[in-house]
Amino acid sequence: MPLHHSWLSFTILARGAQSVYHTAMTYRIFIDGAAGTTGLQVQDRLEAHPFVTPVTLGDAERKDPHARRAMMSGCDITILCLPDDAARDSAALAAEVGARVIDASSAHRTADGWDYGFAELVDGAYDAVARSARISNPGCYPTGFLALARPLVEAGIIASDAALTVPAISGYSGGGKAMIAKFEAGEMPPHGAYGLTMAHKHLPEMQAYAALDRAPIFMPSVGSFYAGMLVHLPLHATQLAKTVTAADIQDVLAAKFAASPFIRMGMEQAGDPEVAAALLDASALAGRDHMELFVFGSEDKSRFWLSARLDNLGKGASGAAVQNMNIALGLDQTAALSV
Repeated sequence: MPLHHSWLSFTILARGAQSVYHTAMTYRIFIDGAAGTTGLQVQDRLEAHPFVTPVTLGDAERKDPHARRAMMSGCDITILCLPDDAARDSAALAAEVGARVIDASSAHRTADGWDYGFAELVDGAYDAVARSARISNPGCYPTGFLALARPLVEAGIIASDAALTVPAISGYSGGGKAMIAKFEAGEMPPHGAYGLTMAHKHLPEMQAYAALDRAPIFMPSVGSFYAGMLVHLPLHATQLAKTVTAADIQDVLAAKFAASPFIRMGMEQAGDPEVAAALLDASALAGRDHMELFVFGSEDKSRFWLSARLDNLGKGASGAAVQNMNIALGLDQTAALSV
């Protein structure tokens, strides 16, 4: 597929777009849905990118399918930052013109013909993203859960038929503009659980990419902080397929993600006197694009508490979209990202 990069060229893009002056070897990236929380965060990162020019449509054009189709055709990659139904419509437009797409919604995460954009998760995922024309960005909660669970399934520590529980908390920015406005107006409680029907839209993704036979019990909640996230995976030793220690689990996760600039282990647990007094701050990585993994274990080795900490808008959304864009363009995957 041809790339629309430019060498010192002055180009008028689609209707409603501003004129853009391209410096040497830049790529045009269309943000479809730039007015939303994820889109704004993607745009902020791309404006600091040395090899990318982000482009958007104005209010009068952003819902016009002809303008969007033209913009997709004239750009190297389109990043969809839209609600699910709108993302499906936009993906159909992209298919008409053969445009490469990264979908930040949940519309295509388990859909045939789409590559799941968690480049570190399984062997071959990075290469699949690099050559893909249709990339589905992982969800924020699934990113944390999968980083904890999938390596342990691969290592034979968690069996594929395990019954897992996943409590989690996110900052309120994950709820979009309506929830942000309610929190900032003081109309929301300091903490609340949701997804009580146990049919959360992240469940198919969590089950499929963890390679589990059944969906976990997922217990999401939202707190009165803007951005950040903790995703927990509690385990009894009796649930596991083999006898392990917390150090064994730590070693598996550390080895799995040793080469990733975006995933790192948190505090060392074995014999650490600070663990008993530790307070994991869910918002500690707000504004960052990496994720931290933690492994805690009881003294008698009968119980384990695994946690992933990330920014729901960073590695959990916009940061991951930019990482996938970098990979798809053959650039340094950390470009314009805070790791």
